[in-house]
Amino acid sequence: MSQSLATVAYLGAAILFILSLGGLSNPETSRRGNLFGMLGMGLAIVATVFGPRVTADGVAWIVAALVIGGGIGLYAAKTVKMTQMPELVALMHSLVGLAACLVGFASYVDTSIQLAGAEKAIHEVEIYVGILIGAVTFSGSLIAFGKLNGKIGGKPLLLPARHWMNLVALLAVIYFGYTFMQAPSIEAGMPALIIMTVIALLFGVHMVMAIGGADMPVVVSMLNSYSGWAAAATGFMLGNDLLIVTGALVGSSGAILSYIMCQAMNRNFLSVIAGGFGSGAPKKKSADDAAAEPQGEVTPVSAVETADMLRDAKSVIIIPGYGMAVAQAQHTVNDIVKTLRDKGVNVRFAIHPVAGRMPGHMNVLLAEAKVPYDIVMEMDEINDDFAETDVAIVIGANDIVNPAAQDDPDSPIAGMPVLEVWKAKQSIVMKRSMASGYAGVDNPLFYKDNNRMLFGDAKKMLDEVLTALRG
Repeated sequence: MSQSLATVAYLGAAILFILSLGGLSNPETSRRGNLFGMLGMGLAIVATVFGPRVTADGVAWIVAALVIGGGIGLYAAKTVKMTQMPELVALMHSLVGLAACLVGFASYVDTSIQLAGAEKAIHEVEIYVGILIGAVTFSGSLIAFGKLNGKIGGKPLLLPARHWMNLVALLAVIYFGYTFMQAPSIEAGMPALIIMTVIALLFGVHMVMAIGGADMPVVVSMLNSYSGWAAAATGFMLGNDLLIVTGALVGSSGAILSYIMCQAMNRNFLSVIAGGFGSGAPKKKSADDAAAEPQGEVTPVSAVETADMLRDAKSVIIIPGYGMAVAQAQHTVNDIVKTLRDKGVNVRFAIHPVAGRMPGHMNVLLAEAKVPYDIVMEMDEINDDFAETDVAIVIGANDIVNPAAQDDPDSPIAGMPVLEVWKAKQSIVMKRSMASGYAGVDNPLFYKDNNRMLFGDAKKMLDEVLTALRG
């Protein structure tokens, strides 16, 4: 394949990637968006393997790597559960960061690249910045993976003088960058590059460890952005236009998504980096604080009673959360929705932007269960309708329906936009226990007079609700 033909193929792949992002912005076109993305990546791989920069001897190695990597990807796609998608995404981000680091070191030690003057300086800056971003992405994504799958606790690790530590690390990176650029040879520059890589790896660990569990959706989108910039840096190192364009697309879209997520949580992006919800030592409560805490006991309800309330309602809003994902209850939920709609009940879903463990988590689950797109509403579209709703049923969600966000200015989630479930005539919260949510904050909703608690596994309880509805 000639260079001009490879360039045209890269241009086509870039257009397909843009169409893919456009398709993924809406549930109804997401399948088409995925298809465009796969076609674009396939075209990019073919253009690279058979392009002028790959020799005949190297094709066999590349094909072998494609078979191994493709086999691992196929196995993961078939075996990973939907509840494990957030940690899988984080793990994939780490691989992009690792690739950027490896390509950076390989480019630096490649003696076939003979540059001088400004070209040499620019190339070394690309290497230094690419490895820096890649190392932060790699280690940060691994910590995010550990937090999302429960191997690492969700509480933020807030070290003393952590901001000063970050400042010292930044100054060290700048100093070793200067040392690296002034090095007369590869051997002389390698120590500075290695030290910077270690600092970047430690910074990635420190940065994500300091972020609380409730901010993890923002972390996932943030790392998505980092992985895009790491890919773009790799493209500059390799002189690959497609990697530069694709990395910039992923990086910018991830940054925009992070901004949207922070707005949805009433959070400043820098405050997320500095430390997550629930950070710091808890305050000692005064007598007035104790009096302000939710009083009384919760009112439990059975599956049969829940079915009776749903059957008698004219309008129902369902609020899904991570508990629905863990229980794999989305298909039963869809059956309940069909049954209620057949009885003339107006049923809709209310989706909070940060429900679950990654952006769009609940939308993906509901799409998998074939829930109609037109009854799945975003928070801003449906929040005003709770006051006119007969029954609002919360399935495994906690922080996103917590009235303390509006009522308690001292709450760690104060100011966070939430779904106003408590305004419905009757609310039902499905939970395994009275444990707090991912943010570690108590929820006054559980104690309200118009709320009922349906305890147990979401799948089991919803199956019983469905049986009672049909009976």
